[in-house]
Amino acid sequence: MKFARFLLLAEVTFLLILSACGPAATVIPPTATMIPAVNTAIPVVTTATSVPPLTCAQPVKVGLITSITSGFSHYGASMMRSFMLGMEYATGSAGSVGNIFDITKTQENTFTLGDCQITIYVADDKSLQPTVTAAAQDLITNKGVNILVGTVNMYSMSTLQTIVAQNHIPLIVAPAAGDDITGVNFNEYSFPVSPNFYQEAMNICTYLTTKSSTFVQIGPDIPYGHTYATDFRDACTFDGGTFVANDIFPSTTVTDYSPYVQQVKNSGAKAWLLNPAAGSFIQILKAAADLGLNQSMVVGTTFDDNAVMARFYQNGIGITSGILYHYTVPQNPINDWLVAQTTARYGVPPDLFDSEGMNAAILLVKALQTTHANVTPSALIAAMEGMTFNGPKGQIYIRPEDHVAIQDMYILKLTNLTDPAFKFFDTIRTNRPEPPCLLPASLKARCGALPYGSLSGK
Repeated sequence: MKFARFLLLAEVTFLLILSACGPAATVIPPTATMIPAVNTAIPVVTTATSVPPLTCAQPVKVGLITSITSGFSHYGASMMRSFMLGMEYATGSAGSVGNIFDITKTQENTFTLGDCQITIYVADDKSLQPTVTAAAQDLITNKGVNILVGTVNMYSMSTLQTIVAQNHIPLIVAPAAGDDITGVNFNEYSFPVSPNFYQEAMNICTYLTTKSSTFVQIGPDIPYGHTYATDFRDACTFDGGTFVANDIFPSTTVTDYSPYVQQVKNSGAKAWLLNPAAGSFIQILKAAADLGLNQSMVVGTTFDDNAVMARFYQNGIGITSGILYHYTVPQNPINDWLVAQTTARYGVPPDLFDSEGMNAAILLVKALQTTHANVTPSALIAAMEGMTFNGPKGQIYIRPEDHVAIQDMYILKLTNLTDPAFKFFDTIRTNRPEPPCLLPASLKARCGALPYGSLSGK
């Protein structure tokens, strides 16, 4: 990441990952709206990946859990297409359904890696915790998968992490993000490829503290909002900033945010931080524009996916802030391949989470190559801990202590919202944040020499 990263409203996808619903995970016994296909006459670029020989006695089975029919369907579609493209790139094979243009045909897709077959089973979790449980149960018990990948809704992750721990099934987390995944909910089976919130905070604060030394922040009065604020307070303070006022947490029931934005203006700070998943995001930015904050203060937030940028940032032209991925920024052959494939097959460039889907597939394939197709949990865990691999964003490093995915993140300036190819930004800088270890106290020994609990380790 952001993600993953918000209220279940189909037309406001950026807010979706705030929703938390459903009961706790059920222990598993040990035993849509899609992006439409476009001009199929467009030539498909083929992968040039060189794959070492590999043999497996039985096909490897992978379960991809994502949101196909829900308010998250935009993200689900992005994950489906990018994960399948990542499998195609990493294995060097087109998959059993061929060079697809229609992602609705990828509910089951088999790729060949040397002499080994890898079958992907796709399950729709509908962004609901009970459905996540049912989907995982079916994939593990009935399909017999060796590894899981997913999901979109970060509030389903504790459920999914509990399930994989109970069933000893490795999980590649994508695109959901959150400090808890590699913090209080950590288990040895879970491997995110998305950045956590701390990495987002560090990415933005590294830049903002070069523009201002005083800060104030505003965000929703919910657990996620407070976590986000804690991360930003630590990161910006660590980089030399000072918070001159208490954090502002409007209730989620507020309809007029002008008084809260006025508090921001009156704080005396030169920079303000806006939680990007606040349900009031659009209203807050409008109130800020009406009060002239864009002229008098520097704003820090996180840019979102192409589909909602025009809606969310209509009052934000000229803002410079962070993003976990935009297809125009990385300059490497893998990103070039992803851009070419996604544009040719789906008529749009890659979006915010396409990098996450491809990274998940590349990590999976490299783990299988490393273990020589040994799919026992202990072998896969040992392979992925400390692994480095190259994806659309460049090199990703899976930190062995807590499984945080260390990766590049970007600072961009929003220059327009009208470019038909979503070329909205100028690139300012690339950062590679390394957050503190957030494991629970019972696992603190795993953190080793990493700063624990905060960037200062205090």
